[in-house]
Amino acid sequence: MIKTSPMGWNSWDCYGAAVTEDIIRQNADFMAKYLKKYGWEYIVVDIQWSAPNAKCHEYDPFTELCMDEYSRLIPAENRFPSSAGGKGFAPLAEYVHSLGLKFGIHIMRGIPRQAVHRNTKIKGTDKTARDIAKTASICAWNTDMYGVDPDKDGAKAYYDSIFELYASWGVDFIKCDDIARELPHEEKELVMLSDALYGCGREMLLSLSPGPALLEKAELYKQVSNMWRITDDFWDKWELLYAMFERAEKWCTHSGAGHWPDADMLPIGPILQDYDKANRTKFTENEQITMLTLWSIFRSPLMIGGEMTGFDEFTMSLLTNEGILKMHKNARHSHQVWRRARNGNEYILWTAADSEGGGYFAVFNAGETDGSVTIDLSDLEAGDRLSCTELWSGKDCTFDKTAEITLPFHGAKAYHFK
Repeated sequence: MIKTSPMGWNSWDCYGAAVTEDIIRQNADFMAKYLKKYGWEYIVVDIQWSAPNAKCHEYDPFTELCMDEYSRLIPAENRFPSSAGGKGFAPLAEYVHSLGLKFGIHIMRGIPRQAVHRNTKIKGTDKTARDIAKTASICAWNTDMYGVDPDKDGAKAYYDSIFELYASWGVDFIKCDDIARELPHEEKELVMLSDALYGCGREMLLSLSPGPALLEKAELYKQVSNMWRITDDFWDKWELLYAMFERAEKWCTHSGAGHWPDADMLPIGPILQDYDKANRTKFTENEQITMLTLWSIFRSPLMIGGEMTGFDEFTMSLLTNEGILKMHKNARHSHQVWRRARNGNEYILWTAADSEGGGYFAVFNAGETDGSVTIDLSDLEAGDRLSCTELWSGKDCTFDKTAEITLPFHGAKAYHFK
């Protein structure tokens, strides 16, 4: 079982549906050389890797997809040349594995519409795509797929066959889209998909998108998957980051070994590269520190969104801070303690236990001006005197009964205490 919250890179924020094999390889090379030693390990190809003509973040409606004889999507050879000759993603996965990393792909719930229209075969059954399709179940924002009706003969064989294929390719991570917030209407399809994945004979992490996931279905998500999105697509806007505090507070009790609420990718460094190579995150440095601090103490999966080969020194400092990454790995029982208005600003306090002893706390200034806040150490329930290390600066400090902490607006500090 995967016991700690995953860390990796996903191609969506950079390239949308248009990523290519050479881009995947260059980012894998970068991660292996500079980030693997800090715990980063997943390289994930996002949506529409089977579309030969994908160009950007905007989907081409009803586009022709590459598909095998058994209704299963396969990589477009013009974008992923090593897949030629029926090899699929196996050569690319093998390359990623050779670097000591893990390989993942995005899939959509269901069966390709073109398979249904052509009534193609399904491996392991005499039923066809048309026999198992749930044509009234469609994605609101992508035209590639119909849902699969779990009550139809052949439906299980279809899902078994696609995960058999992914296992043969050496896939380690599946991001399944159009499913997390579709419950309860598509709950039986999610369970069937999950059963097929966990029964395929290869360990794969299952990530569910898009959000917001349904809080009342938290126990189901934990049973069938490893991570599930608690938000719609997260981008580099302060209002979205501010809203994540409320989402994290609601979901924090559902993190545990093998299952994590997912606050989505980290839009840092160069993003939206398919539109303009000059595009970089609009988050300020302090907002990026706030994001990494919240994601880490909350134990959200950490999936890098930017083009890694274009990272600057500051971006690298975010991703290689050993104290913050250790908090991400070791935090337990993370929760928000309070949100308070002080001197025109809003301050937020989170705390967590450290699985190796001691604890963590993080304080955020969600206001619009620089300021300071006083924390009563009783709020941390850890004694009247604390010896701490501030994780971003590495500075040691001692607090007696109270801690007065100065913060820039939209900024954060995180502390480890014995």
